[in-house]
Amino acid sequence: MIGAAQTKINRPLKEGLLRYVQQFGDMDRLQGITAFVRVVETGSFARAADRLGVSVSAVSRHVADLESHLGVRLLNRTTRRLSLTESGRAFHERSVQLLADLEEAEEAAGAGARVPRGTLRMTCGTTFGTHYVADAVAAYAALHPQVRFDVDLSDRMIDLVEEGFDLALRIGTVASPALIVRRIGTTSLVCCASPAYLARHGTPRVPADLAHHRCLTYAYAPERDVWRFRGPDGEHAVTVSGPARANNGEMLTALAVAGMGVHLEPDIVVAAHVRSGTLVRLLSGYKPASMPIQAVYPSRRHLSAKVRSFIDFIAARFAEAPGWELG
Repeated sequence: MIGAAQTKINRPLKEGLLRYVQQFGDMDRLQGITAFVRVVETGSFARAADRLGVSVSAVSRHVADLESHLGVRLLNRTTRRLSLTESGRAFHERSVQLLADLEEAEEAAGAGARVPRGTLRMTCGTTFGTHYVADAVAAYAALHPQVRFDVDLSDRMIDLVEEGFDLALRIGTVASPALIVRRIGTTSLVCCASPAYLARHGTPRVPADLAHHRCLTYAYAPERDVWRFRGPDGEHAVTVSGPARANNGEMLTALAVAGMGVHLEPDIVVAAHVRSGTLVRLLSGYKPASMPIQAVYPSRRHLSAKVRSFIDFIAARFAEAPGWELG
């Protein structure tokens, strides 16, 4: 998406936004603002049009009308990229909050109750999302048919505020004053390798042995070349190296199954392989760290019904039978 910094909106822009909203009828007054916000989120007029279900020319016209009414340029356009002007960055922040407030007002107005409805923009890791979150989304959608999901599967750390997401499900600790965090589960790291690898290279007995093994490392780990364990003799930190590093746990797991090296990965990813025997759990008596699974959302004055109810739903679901624990 286009980088959108949180900038305090100046008075002329704020007044222009209010005039723009007040000028048009219920169906038309927010089209320009919505089109502008979607262009910023997606970084493209074409992708914004696809998300809104309208033509590219319609999106372009809405944004142009908005700029004309406000009397400022919001977007710098070239043949290769879009970027926000200074006024555009300020206006974008205000517009995102306005659309969120309006959607929440609609949710609260329905039948005198807060009924979950609208689009929930969510991001989570690829493997976790595919194997565990997808079933939860389907079950929740069956209970709340007025909620639509827009899901981004990515292992990178996404800026929820800047990229316009309602919610992230993340493995590991999150520390940001701009985000609210709720723990919804726990995953444990598992050190493992294939039987074929162990037959060729031997089995590590203590964490220090890993320094002499071919280890597969995760690119997004806070300490990607240091693996930590707790044993009867205290803490162990081992610097590892090996033939491959990747930013996706499924990729590393596939390499481990193929016999390429030793793997340290959450049980969410490797549990099925350990149960089937294609990977063997190592270092009995030494525990790698456990990691929280957290629902993370932007710190706003109000939390919409759809976000709150989905977090409650998935937390209860994972508390009962998460399905990935090895014991």
